[in-house]
Amino acid sequence: MATKKHILSEIKRTAEENDGKPLGTMRFEKETGIKYSDWWGKYWSRWSDAVSEAGYIPNKKISAYDDDFLFQKLVELITELGTFPTTPQIRLKAHQNKDFPNQKTFATHFGGKFELVQAVLRYCETHDVDERVVEACRVANAKSARQQPREVPEEQSEFGFVYLMKSGRHFKIGRSSSAERREYELKTQLPEKLQLVHKIPTDDPVGIERYWHDRFKDKRKGGEWFELSHSDVKAFRRRNFM
Repeated sequence: MATKKHILSEIKRTAEENDGKPLGTMRFEKETGIKYSDWWGKYWSRWSDAVSEAGYIPNKKISAYDDDFLFQKLVELITELGTFPTTPQIRLKAHQNKDFPNQKTFATHFGGKFELVQAVLRYCETHDVDERVVEACRVANAKSARQQPREVPEEQSEFGFVYLMKSGRHFKIGRSSSAERREYELKTQLPEKLQLVHKIPTDDPVGIERYWHDRFKDKRKGGEWFELSHSDVKAFRRRNFM
C-alpha cells in the first residue's frame, strides 16, 4: 500500500525527471504504479493538492480532475453525441483525446452509471447548460432508473437486505431485495473488483440503510460509498438481522 510519504516522494522524483514539471494523474500512475484509488479520498481530494504539498505549483492539466472539470467534459461529449454517452463511447473519446478523462476516473469519482447520470443531471440543473444537454441527462436518468433493481417503497417495505460491498478501498452500503443480484449489476459498472462483504436481512431495509449511512456519515466519500476501517466492517458483519 502506498503511503503518503512515498507518494510525495514519487511526485518529486518524476517531476525532476520531467524537467521540474509534475505529472498528471494518468502518466503518474503509468510510471509509478500508484493508482488513483491509492490517494484519492485518503490523503487528498484533488491531485492538485498532492502536487502542492510536494512543493510544486499545479498546472491546469493536473487540476483537470476536479469534479467541475469532469462535468464540463461530459457536457461537451453529450453535446457532441446528442445523448448521454455509454461506457464504450467514453472509452473511445479518452482514446482519441488524451485530455479527456478515462472511464475509470469517472467511476472513481461518482460510482456506476446510475450514480454518474444523477450527478451530471444535478450539475446541469444548477449550471447554465444547454437545455438539450439537460434533456439528454433526464432521458438517461429515466432509463438508468428502470434498469435499477426495484426497491420496495418505504410505506410498503416488508423484507429485504442491507448490504456492504467493497470495491478497491471503498465500501458501498445499500439496500435491495437481492444483494447478490445488486452485486452482479454493480460488477458490470465498476472498473475494480467488487465483493459482497456481508448482508443483513431486515424487515425495515429503508430504516436500517439510513441507520448505517448516519452511523458512518463522517466517512462518506460520495453517494453510498464510504471509507471504512476494519472495526467499522467488523461492526457491520456482526449484525445477522436488524
